[in-house]
Amino acid sequence: MGLDDSIAPPETSAAPMARNPLNQRLAPAVPPSAPSRHLQAFANPALARDYVIRFDVPEFTCLCPLTGQPDFAHFTITIVADKLCVETKSLKQYFWSYRNEGAFHEKVSNRIVDDLVEAIAPRFVRLHADWFVRGGIRTFVTVEHRKKGWKPAPAVVLPAEPT
Repeated sequence: MGLDDSIAPPETSAAPMARNPLNQRLAPAVPPSAPSRHLQAFANPALARDYVIRFDVPEFTCLCPLTGQPDFAHFTITIVADKLCVETKSLKQYFWSYRNEGAFHEKVSNRIVDDLVEAIAPRFVRLHADWFVRGGIRTFVTVEHRKKGWKPAPAVVLPAEPT
């Protein structure tokens, strides 16, 4: 069955999508989101307890400051929050803001931790960056911050399950 321009899609309660003559979707006048360096926070819902928040960011992109070529990384971020937690959409927009910025791997990795510490002052944060191969070399950068005086609770060792 061929494409028939005389058949309109069913009406919905939302405003219909604007179309151009080639029946391609047009970009919205105002994008639903945009890159931003502003990290938003919300109150930690379990302030009395140390618990781990882990973010997996498999598609980080920035530019090599020397060649302008794209650099890609997979980040794992581990946080033990104090009074504030980072809001995930703002974290996504924050990472997006690096897409067209040139920076060395070590600088970007440390800046992200610095910005998280400034935004939420966590008890603990660790960023592990797995920078994909460039020039035949894969780079791993791990950055940590501990709040002064914070000590993690001792690990609980449980007996093995019977077999």
